[in-house]
Amino acid sequence: MGKNIVLVGFMGSGKTTVGKLIAAETGMPLLDMDSMIEEKAGKTINAIFAEDGEPRFRAYERALARELSQTEGNIISTGGGIVLNPDNIADFEKTGLVVCLLADAETVLDRVKHDESRPLLAGDKETAILDILASRKHLYESIAHRIDTSGRPSPKPTAREIIDLYESLES
Repeated sequence: MGKNIVLVGFMGSGKTTVGKLIAAETGMPLLDMDSMIEEKAGKTINAIFAEDGEPRFRAYERALARELSQTEGNIISTGGGIVLNPDNIADFEKTGLVVCLLADAETVLDRVKHDESRPLLAGDKETAILDILASRKHLYESIAHRIDTSGRPSPKPTAREIIDLYESLES
């Protein structure tokens, strides 16, 4: 098995859902970075943000990105803020296919409105989503391979598109 498939994108863009479908189809293991960080830190992402601050979380994320970019044959589902450090993307691009899943604010809000486990969305979720999306838009758009998942009723076509792209690069 060759390169990794690295899924990046804003929260609610479908990284985990699409990652699971790709894993089921290809047999490649799915590694969820947020879950791995929680395991290493011994606490939830919310607790890391609340107790240690976002810089500490980003340090965990950076260390894990370095580590995972040295692996092969994995599907890696990243946290939405992975793009904030360009070194993370550069490392992943060396050893993997990086695909950015895009979603508009309305789609994101619809997908995460009942999710209380997202520390950056405390308070007014809609305003937070619009602000964060706007501030990261140029980072997401700088990634070569992008798929807009807005309004797609099913994640299956997205997963298929990524598998096809991966197979065309591997052959």
